[in-house]
Amino acid sequence: MRPRRAFPWHLPGLARVLWSHTRAPGHPRARGRLQDLGLLLRLVRRGELRLIRHRGRVVAFLARREALILALYVHPSARRQGLGRMLLAEAQRQSPALSIWTPQANEAARRFYAASGFVTMGYGDGAGNDEALPEVLMVWSATPHRPKRDAA
Repeated sequence: MRPRRAFPWHLPGLARVLWSHTRAPGHPRARGRLQDLGLLLRLVRRGELRLIRHRGRVVAFLARREALILALYVHPSARRQGLGRMLLAEAQRQSPALSIWTPQANEAARRFYAASGFVTMGYGDGAGNDEALPEVLMVWSATPHRPKRDAA
């Protein structure tokens, strides 16, 4: 298993992974299924979506526009296998810095990104995301700023 570029024929599998999260009980509905498919297709056509397949099925994907990670999802049946870390590590090798907005309430995601070197840089009220959920901006840099100690 390794990350690879997504193509339009992967749409059903990408949607299955996305909907395993966004259609789960208690998750706010931001878009309809056709809107989700249109969004995924645009990401695929722009070359902004990487995926991992296992046994012929899409099990994880990462969408990224330059330094901004738009989405990272792993199907529940494929969790705890390092797939999210694999996708994130590939993005980190390709970019000197990355950022992601993640829901404040998603502690697991925040721990995941922190374990990969991301730090919290700010907070949002949810006005910038589809679900209108309060969010956290997390940032990673290959060359983090290290302030010099005061010589005095």
